[in-house]
Amino acid sequence: MARPSVQHTVHVTNKLRDRILIVHCQSKDDYLKAHAVPVGESFRWSFELNAFGGTLFWCKLAVQDKRLVFTAFDHYGHSAVYWYVRDDGVYGKDKLINDVFFKAAWRRVWPRQLTS
Repeated sequence: MARPSVQHTVHVTNKLRDRILIVHCQSKDDYLKAHAVPVGESFRWSFELNAFGGTLFWCKLAVQDKRLVFTAFDHYGHSAVYWYVRDDGVYGKDKLINDVFFKAAWRRVWPRQLTS
């Protein structure tokens, strides 16, 4: 008897003060195109775990001259499914644990790096 599939949904919410957030996420098997997320809005995607385990999604975030890369979902590690992008970085919240935790800080990109 086959096990029922379980859908996982990851949410990335723009909590910046007044900036559109560019979110670009992917896994080894899934390439999610870049999305412009207005303030207060979320980008979300759903997926099933890889049959052989090891499902891993990472996201690149961009706002003006700042960039950030983080692991958005890791089947083997502690993973949040709710991400809040703020002016100082990205915060996560697991659906089972109510604690919000700091994940990563923004890094400033020099002007010539913005086009690459």
